[in-house]
Amino acid sequence: MCGIAGWANLENKPSQNWGEAVLRSMCNRMQHRGPDSEGVWLNESVALGMRRLSIIDLHTGEQPVFSEDKQTIAVMNGEIYNFREIRRDLEKRGHKFETQTDTEVLPHLYEEYGEQMVEHLNGMFAFALWDLPKKKLLLARDRFGEKPLYYGVFDNKLIFASEPKVLLENPNVKAEINLNALRQYLSFDYVPAPLSIYKNIYKLPAAYLLTVENEEVKTRRYWNLSFRKNGGKLSIGQAAKDLRELLADSVRMRLVSDVPLGILLSGGVDSSTVAAFATQFSSERVKTFSIGFEEDSFDESKYARQVATHLGTEHYEEKLSVERAADLISEIGAWLDEPLSDSSLIPTFLLARFVKKHVTVALGGDGGDEIFAGYPMYFGHKMAGIYDSIPRFLRSSLIEPVVNNLPVSTKNLSFDYKAKRFIAASKYDAVTRHHLWFGSFSIEQQNDLLTEKVLAQSSGDIYGDAKNLLKICDAQEQIEQMQFLDMNFYLAEDILTKVDRASMAVSLEVRAPFLDPRIAEFAAGLPLEYKLKGAKGKYILKKAVEDLLPETILKRPKKGFGVPIAEWLKGNLNALLHDLLAPERLKNQGLFDEKFVQKLITEHERGAASHHKQLWTLLVFQLWYKNFIAEK
Repeated sequence: MCGIAGWANLENKPSQNWGEAVLRSMCNRMQHRGPDSEGVWLNESVALGMRRLSIIDLHTGEQPVFSEDKQTIAVMNGEIYNFREIRRDLEKRGHKFETQTDTEVLPHLYEEYGEQMVEHLNGMFAFALWDLPKKKLLLARDRFGEKPLYYGVFDNKLIFASEPKVLLENPNVKAEINLNALRQYLSFDYVPAPLSIYKNIYKLPAAYLLTVENEEVKTRRYWNLSFRKNGGKLSIGQAAKDLRELLADSVRMRLVSDVPLGILLSGGVDSSTVAAFATQFSSERVKTFSIGFEEDSFDESKYARQVATHLGTEHYEEKLSVERAADLISEIGAWLDEPLSDSSLIPTFLLARFVKKHVTVALGGDGGDEIFAGYPMYFGHKMAGIYDSIPRFLRSSLIEPVVNNLPVSTKNLSFDYKAKRFIAASKYDAVTRHHLWFGSFSIEQQNDLLTEKVLAQSSGDIYGDAKNLLKICDAQEQIEQMQFLDMNFYLAEDILTKVDRASMAVSLEVRAPFLDPRIAEFAAGLPLEYKLKGAKGKYILKKAVEDLLPETILKRPKKGFGVPIAEWLKGNLNALLHDLLAPERLKNQGLFDEKFVQKLITEHERGAASHHKQLWTLLVFQLWYKNFIAEK
């Protein structure tokens, strides 16, 4: 696991103020991603830099790496899990290797296959490769977006880096807000690719290539998940057997490491599945890690302990008070260089920091919900169809008043919270409805929240990119279309960004066995009812591992990795909330209507409504703004 940075000229002449000092400054800004070493290579046309966290080939695995003739140079952030198989094949074709590192397969693979090299990779990666004779730069991001990659054109150069704050370290890059990205953040709780929150800085989307050649920048998608149902229908038993074999092999591949390794164990089906297979392949007793909270409705540590006991792992647990967790908000704001209001970032960071005391690599369960339809929202679409069939006058005069008047609770995923969100989103199309269930501010709410200036200078077509993305999706079922969107939006730009930032902040590598493309392709080809059976998500996954895990784990409802934000905003975080969202501050900032924000705060504090999600989204934005815009 590493961080990469660099640039390529878009014209045939060198510029002033560009050189090794600038490149090393950019690399130094991401030292947390790679504390072990630094590598740079540059000429008048290109610069490649990286920071390394040593995982494989500790002694000779430095980067950049080269082809035999030194004409192809590469740097990479991530891991190539099938590099040994690739290497054996390349050696048969006459290629010579100097190290044992996975990164070294990249220049040789490029020599054989050109841009099609990415089709041979099974891993999590963002890499930069320079073809010296052609003066061609190739950037690529893995299929699901486990590893980030940002870029922008400044001073007639394409600059790239693993994190936007690394780009900001370059003196030619300015930190300015992209107002269209702000509107997307307010809706999604994150900024979907290709935008970033910064004007003129973009994310390379998952499964995309970018090339710079002949002064031209091009991007293209190199992989797309198909939901076509191939061949005859597999029986449930055979599908479960085939899936089990794929899961086992995926975990086995991701256990390769030259440093200590463990499992992030929440007690849910996904992480427990990873732990179960890890115990089968590890030559040593597997280490598992979990954290818990004193607030019972947010605490899942007892389930993690149950799984650890069942599997016989060496289990480590840390119990935290909500006060201690809340104190971390400002610390997170200092390194979170793009606003992300997924509140599970806090326990994810706490867990990563705890785990790093014991190991350098950890496996997690991310991706299982998207691939196997585990989120309650998927069943919610079924219910939305039934709700739509109820006469409108009954909905508006009977059902909606009852739901909207339910007592406000601050417990994790309380019934009133879910019911009110369901009702509020029911009038929209499927794409908008789906993201309103996940996100914070509707388009109507944004009209009240944002100042007239921001509204006039930005687009209200918040969900246009999501709807356009469905045009390349071959799924016929609406729920599978929502899965496709979640893999490209929520998984790539929320879940995986959260894990990457939280783990890299403490120099911990996290791997996700569920995101092996073979597993996703297999699951997408199964009938929907194998994944979502009635109201039960992950049906085929649970079938595949039913003899590996306790029945109580297999049957427990989806809970999530939450924290008591609603209570914090009334207690521990109340002073910070009033400071960062003070009317005078908002008025000077010119983005948000101070009267509307004050209304949200007052209603939440009085218990008239639970606006915790909206207020948390604004608070995280203000923390980011304070650290990366106001102080620039």
